[in-house]
Amino acid sequence: MISTAVWGTGNVGRAAIRAVAAHPALTLTNVLVHNPDKVGRDAGELSGLDYRVGIAATDDIDAVLAAKPRAVVYAASGDIRPDDALADITRAIRAGAIVVTPALYALYDPRNAPPEIRDPVLAAIAEGGGSLFVSGVDPGWGNDVLPLLISGLGGTVDVIRCQEIFDYSTYDQPDSVRWLVGMGQPMDYQPPMLAPTVPTMVWGGQIRLMARALGVELDEIRETLERQPLETTITTESMGEFVAGGQGAVRFEVQGIVEGEPRIVVEHVTRIHPSCAPDWPAPADGDGAHRVIIEGRPRIEVTIEASDENGNRAAGGNATAVGRLVSAIDWLADAEPGLYDALDIPLRPAVGKLGRKHP
Repeated sequence: MISTAVWGTGNVGRAAIRAVAAHPALTLTNVLVHNPDKVGRDAGELSGLDYRVGIAATDDIDAVLAAKPRAVVYAASGDIRPDDALADITRAIRAGAIVVTPALYALYDPRNAPPEIRDPVLAAIAEGGGSLFVSGVDPGWGNDVLPLLISGLGGTVDVIRCQEIFDYSTYDQPDSVRWLVGMGQPMDYQPPMLAPTVPTMVWGGQIRLMARALGVELDEIRETLERQPLETTITTESMGEFVAGGQGAVRFEVQGIVEGEPRIVVEHVTRIHPSCAPDWPAPADGDGAHRVIIEGRPRIEVTIEASDENGNRAAGGNATAVGRLVSAIDWLADAEPGLYDALDIPLRPAVGKLGRKHP
């Protein structure tokens, strides 16, 4: 069994604990938390499982890494603390751990990552013998392996479009929703996540990965952005009130340009209420979906609606992203130490999981 620690117990960390506990090749050995109120609480309670796991959460990073877990699922956010996340992750790698995480956007495509991010990781791998695999929480598989797999079914392929379409009213992440994305903020507020070049920083790596797998050269990567205000004040169950006139919906594209045309596109359509921007793409039902569209002959459209934590689609998206990361751990344990991307890690069938009962 591969000893595995989960670092963080937020939206991603809860799913990570459940995924590690369910994986037949992994054993959960530690859970790291930042909030002192969570210290000492059982991992099962923190993750929403209906049984005790027998692992008490701790905030003692030194002790956890000194115990040499073979793997670490780094589930703490890197959105507003990228330098701290990089320091935590390299610290775990230097301790010899395999680290899987969605926290470092720049390392979706390690070959083209900035040296100030890639070099410390490579130095930590050389020093400690660990590994790193980064895949997005939006989820990463929806912007790399799934569209590439589906593209192989087409006779001709003109455009590959990957969509995330979500109503954020059920998403319990106010810092990201209000400040990073700007929901409810005045229309002259500049959301950090929507600032020019930032979408390319976050999703450009996945565009480059797909282009590499498809054997095409990108002319450039472009961005488009549309924003819509709320017409009426709305109140959400998890994040409170969003006032009329504030940002209510966002639609942007990160476009891989091939021979002058957008051929590989990652598109996000995000609302804080279904009534905003009703003419934009919407999920068939529920509060969110991920969709891959292959424009060509034949035209292929695949929609994935994942739900978790009492039917929540945002939680379902997190859980599938975490599933991709956690399922990579046993493959990475047999591989050489290194910095891996989504094209390196094969799709992993649910071997040993089908019908498996929790303890």
